[in-house]
Amino acid sequence: MKKKLVLIGNGMAGVSCIEQLLKLAPNRYDITVFGKEPHPNYNRILLSSVLAGDADMKDIVINDWSWYEENHITLHTGQTVTKIDTKRKLVTSDGGITAPYDELIIATGSLPFMLPLPGADKEGVIAFRDIKDCETMMEAAKQYKKAIVIGGGLLGLEAARGLLNLHMEVTVVHINEYLMNLQLDRTASLLLQQELERQGMKFLLKKNSETILGKKRVTGLRFSDGSEEKADLIVMAVGIRPNVALAKSCGIEINRGIVVNDFLETNVPNVYAVGECVEHRGIAYGLVAPLYEQGAVLAKRLAGVETAGYQGTVVSTKLKVSGVNVFSAGEYKDEPGTRTVRVQDDFEGVYKKAVIRDGKVIGAVLFGDTSDSSRLFAMIRSGEDVSGKEKTVLLGEGGAKPKSGADLVAAMSDDEIVCGCNGVSKGAIVKAIQEKGCSSVNDIKACTKASGSCGGCKPLVADVLTYVLGADGVKTVKEGICGCTTLGRDEVVEAIRSMRLTTSKEVMNVLEWSNPEGCSKCRPALNYYLGMVWPEEHEDERESRFVNERNHANIQKDGTYSVVPRMYGGVTTPKDLKKIAEIAEKYEVPLVKVTGGQRIDLLGVKKEDLPAMWADLDMPSGYAYGKALRTVKTCVGSTFCRFGTQDSIGMGITLEKKFERLNTPAKVKMAVSGCPRNCAEATIKDFGVVAIDGGWELHVGGNGGTKLRGSDLLCKVKTEDEVVEWAGAYLQYYRETGKYNERTSEWLERVGLDTIKAALERKEDREALVERIDKTLSLTKDPWKEIIEQQEQRKTFVPMDEQPAESILK
Repeated sequence: MKKKLVLIGNGMAGVSCIEQLLKLAPNRYDITVFGKEPHPNYNRILLSSVLAGDADMKDIVINDWSWYEENHITLHTGQTVTKIDTKRKLVTSDGGITAPYDELIIATGSLPFMLPLPGADKEGVIAFRDIKDCETMMEAAKQYKKAIVIGGGLLGLEAARGLLNLHMEVTVVHINEYLMNLQLDRTASLLLQQELERQGMKFLLKKNSETILGKKRVTGLRFSDGSEEKADLIVMAVGIRPNVALAKSCGIEINRGIVVNDFLETNVPNVYAVGECVEHRGIAYGLVAPLYEQGAVLAKRLAGVETAGYQGTVVSTKLKVSGVNVFSAGEYKDEPGTRTVRVQDDFEGVYKKAVIRDGKVIGAVLFGDTSDSSRLFAMIRSGEDVSGKEKTVLLGEGGAKPKSGADLVAAMSDDEIVCGCNGVSKGAIVKAIQEKGCSSVNDIKACTKASGSCGGCKPLVADVLTYVLGADGVKTVKEGICGCTTLGRDEVVEAIRSMRLTTSKEVMNVLEWSNPEGCSKCRPALNYYLGMVWPEEHEDERESRFVNERNHANIQKDGTYSVVPRMYGGVTTPKDLKKIAEIAEKYEVPLVKVTGGQRIDLLGVKKEDLPAMWADLDMPSGYAYGKALRTVKTCVGSTFCRFGTQDSIGMGITLEKKFERLNTPAKVKMAVSGCPRNCAEATIKDFGVVAIDGGWELHVGGNGGTKLRGSDLLCKVKTEDEVVEWAGAYLQYYRETGKYNERTSEWLERVGLDTIKAALERKEDREALVERIDKTLSLTKDPWKEIIEQQEQRKTFVPMDEQPAESILK
């Protein structure tokens, strides 16, 4: 009979151990897993992506519900184990579920450390540790404006970046004199701070928090020096502590964490522990790589496979903080007896440092460019002697950049983690290559999940492939627009043009898609490319669009929608304002908000009410949901402002009326500032216009979102007609050469500003582009009005249980 194995904790460390065990001994145990949260196993590292809006829950799930079912694992979610009877070998949850065990793994992880400040129990004071915390922050951002994050470490900065993306004002409070002091040295920290300040974060360093202010809800934070900072939300991200209460209650030895030996055994027979709850040789680890290494050792132990045991981990951190790559490993601080090699380039935003003692590299810090991280980490782990050639560690022989590649993979042990997000070791990748015939990075991703999350380990995965197969044995797989084809964007568009393909079905059939129905990635892309190439011949395929574009409104997390009517240049009238207010009352809209793009957003509208609301508004769609021109933001300009040099309002209205309803590869935002003071923030828009004496500056490729980018100056022009001409030519060139879902900031960096300037330099070329964009614009119609006028389309907004039977069948 199979033994019974119970895992307490459905997190990354424990489930990774189960994954390894299933590979080694798939039929040895009946497995039961208890998880405190109501979710399957997910990647906690990517929580910041959820908070930032770059991902949702399904995107960060590592093992979905079907994985447990396919592996015959009994999963109890939303169940906290409250008792372990080690004599009878039983565990009991707070929901009354009891499970017997032969072998027990405790993987209860860690708890966020909450500062014991007066007022810490007030509403609006939270940690940042799980999905629920993300949801709390996102909900708070809808009502409140000012947030404080206590803690300037990695977790605190990720929380701050996410709150910035939610349009909150964010101040990071840190007790140390520089940020991420446990991962970076002072120089790298200052460079990081400068970059984050450019993104909008504020910092209060060397500040000791004393009291949280407010009655029921937090209103601010007082420091030990008597100063205060206002806040509607306080997020504590000051560290973690091993979650040991359950283990302690049943007599398991506890120090800082659950004490384990090299085989992850506790002092109680048949009880093991892995992850952040564990203390091994006096160390409790808080990074994912050591936890996966522990899980691999325990899996071998439980499978009866000989193993040398867990020897501890040389800790390294490679991550992206608000878009900035940083890496640190080993002993990276300057100490007596150490010498340092440094490279710093302020123009490129790059800083590199290697710390050497007794002829060996013992630590490193990289900022901006982390391409040398794998090579340096291998040197730290191997203890390679660099005596007499210390400078070559960063500079290479004769100043040339040192080589990194497959030869350095040889220095890695088989259990060393390559993919930190998914806990995939070098040995697992080598095995996939040798036993499953994997010969490309995509093959490895499919077999092992390595490089399948953040993608930061792709270069190292490629190096492992080259190490095993040699350069000639590695298959170079061309990245197609999706997994259904190996054809890239340019090849697909050229085929559409040369073969006169006018529907997605034709494209998939003629170009031999592997999936004849396409996928959620290629269908909307093809629909865009077809409409761009053949604006007259192609009929928009509504079913291929994302839900927001199908319903012409942004869906909210509760299933309701938001409605944003068009307000040209951010200008409205008392009559329209009154109408909007009356309609908001009529449809019982729970929230009316002014957006960052100077529009009015009606939030919480039921889907079935959308057509009627649009009819009552009798205003054009603001396209706040679409890959199209969203808004043209303006300042007052010369109309009222004493600093204004040009009529920015008139220019903005002209541009918005000209290009409204224009479909583009990704959303487009524009702005017009009436003077160089740039109150409309034109220099962080896709296309920004700044008035100067005697003319206008045209700025392109800006982005004020997650990937902040200042715009580049395209040119200067003298007249409003020239502004419109250049704008039309620029937008059409973007439409014709951009990849679907590629913002202008990414597109500009890919194709290059010089290429764009060359394409628009000659007037006849601009005029040809403008002619093509005018043709497209002449065929557009307001989608709200179309739906109001077409009964068949209106039916799609009626709930299924209210539709006639014949409509449902149709």
